[in-house]
Amino acid sequence: MIQTDIIIPIGQLLERNKNVYGAKVAWRDIRQEISYGELEAQTSRLAGNFLSLGITQGQSIAVYLPNSVPWIISALAIVRAGFVCVPIFYDASPAEVAYRISDAGCVAVITLTEKYESLQVIAGQESLTFKNILFGDDGLKNNTNIFSFQEMITRVPSQHAKDQNDIDCLAFIVYTSGTTGKPKGVMLNVRSLLWVVGSCLIPVFGLNDKDDVISPLPLFHSYALAFSVLGILATGSSEYIMERYSSSELLKLIKDHDFTILPGVPTMFHYLLEGAKKESISSLKNIRLGLSAGAILPAKLNQEFEEYFGVKLLDGYGITETATFVTLNSPTSTRIFGSCGVPIPGQAVRIVDPVSLQDIPAGKEGELIVRGPNLMMGYFNKVEETATALRNGWYHTGDLAIFDLNGFITITGRLKELIIRGGQNIAPIEIEEAIKLNPEILDCAAVGLADKYLGEVPVIFVVPREGHSPTQETIIADCKKYLSDYKIPKHVYFVDIIPRTGSGKIMRFKLIEKMPT
Repeated sequence: MIQTDIIIPIGQLLERNKNVYGAKVAWRDIRQEISYGELEAQTSRLAGNFLSLGITQGQSIAVYLPNSVPWIISALAIVRAGFVCVPIFYDASPAEVAYRISDAGCVAVITLTEKYESLQVIAGQESLTFKNILFGDDGLKNNTNIFSFQEMITRVPSQHAKDQNDIDCLAFIVYTSGTTGKPKGVMLNVRSLLWVVGSCLIPVFGLNDKDDVISPLPLFHSYALAFSVLGILATGSSEYIMERYSSSELLKLIKDHDFTILPGVPTMFHYLLEGAKKESISSLKNIRLGLSAGAILPAKLNQEFEEYFGVKLLDGYGITETATFVTLNSPTSTRIFGSCGVPIPGQAVRIVDPVSLQDIPAGKEGELIVRGPNLMMGYFNKVEETATALRNGWYHTGDLAIFDLNGFITITGRLKELIIRGGQNIAPIEIEEAIKLNPEILDCAAVGLADKYLGEVPVIFVVPREGHSPTQETIIADCKKYLSDYKIPKHVYFVDIIPRTGSGKIMRFKLIEKMPT
């Protein structure tokens, strides 16, 4: 049953939690913690002090911070008062930062003092003007365009910011992962994100106010916004924010604390399992559930994780354009390893022929399209791209999928990632799954190489496991055991790392750039 009572304005959730939970710790990181009572007060003061800087409702403010409590305070303050939050990955390149600030029209940037100089270079090169709200050393505060974050969360503002009560107005511009090139700004409102919480994370996953979550998710990503930010706020649970993922640090934190929930992406769970085996750790202590989303969770990894730790790892599917979740497996119902589950309550999902848009029968591959209250408002300042993606109320994901007779959905690849060899379609994940069966392989990714006669042929990039030296011959021989001849990679390239987005998706275009011409 969808829990609609949490689909309310952010200001109301903050007030409710202040009254209900008060001194309970809401979020904490390695340096600080904040209670629900203080969270309401600090976000209110920060929002009011935005107004004193001349920032008005509807204008965009970038949150360019590492995972931390200040990140949470900033984002909630921005959205509660009707400004637009633009999360930016803290390790993004200067060009990526400049693109997002410019594209979203940010009038202020909240960041650490150490980023100030690079921001000034960006502003000069791109002719950008924005206010700098800095967290950390205030030695630069004499500059008229620099403002102290610490002062703004403690100083009583001259004007109180009125809470935004319209949950359908623009709240976040979240830039897509960019697996195919230039990212697009996905416009999300509060309703879409909280609807995912109320229809999925609470009734299906079971997140509640007794949970203590440990989250290594990058907060700039929509998965984290839905789960690690608004999911925590809406349920009144607590969360420890890791600044960045580290298997050894995560295992130590789990050992030293009583966490109950672990969200992550498949890559994180892969390295967590590897790290635990290496350190002979077989228990996740009080962790009752793991949640994987952001990329395809291999069936083998899912099964191995559960068998080793004795903890259910639930696979879900979603994209930024749907405020994260479209499908999810239930911890109390039948599951199929390799499937991302069934559609979450209140959402319509179809699998169609990409050309005719006719529905595809069970067991046949087609494009997954979705309709529901969680859909994005559109792409920021991109009318044509929005019209292509949103058609007659349906969002066309570009993801290929199949469903079985019981409604379980399995993602098989991307339309744009398909390798078409002599007219035959090859999903990269098929090759990757076969190669990962080799215990000498740590990671891999398949892409298409242009071919004069066949159009494309598959090639594979491989990361060997430490201490192992697989050869092209052994990898090709392994593929022949599991794949049809036309799916066998033509070449094997050995690399140190597979480039991935913050959510764990493979950035295949970067691998293509590495291929010899």
